[in-house]
Amino acid sequence: MPLSEHEQRMLDQIEQALYAEDPKFANTVRQTNPVVHHKRRIIKAGLGFVLGLVLMLTGLLLGSSVGLAVGVTVSVGGFLVMLACLLWGLNAWRRAAVGGTAEAPPDEPKRRKGDRPGMMNRFEERWRRRQQGDE
Repeated sequence: MPLSEHEQRMLDQIEQALYAEDPKFANTVRQTNPVVHHKRRIIKAGLGFVLGLVLMLTGLLLGSSVGLAVGVTVSVGGFLVMLACLLWGLNAWRRAAVGGTAEAPPDEPKRRKGDRPGMMNRFEERWRRRQQGDE
């Protein structure tokens, strides 16, 4: 929904006041692209995933040398780090794909009842033909 003329003037005044008060911050905010932010998150999530993998493998090695309980604990911790980073990275990837907005892309429109004959439509059609004597 577009802004009214009064709202646009007020927004311009706020923007001018921000530039007058802190021009460096205003330029930084203006040049920030949300997609870049999400790509950084994807990279951080990838590094975290690799760290989780290293922890998991370290736990396997520790299990055979130090003790089973320590190895299992470190391996489970590594797996949880991998899982968390995977979910974080996939969320950032999804947001970067839609242009950095918080909203997910719209799903395909749902089919309406009449778009494709369903079971009830077939039953009704058979009933209608039977009543007319076609069968």
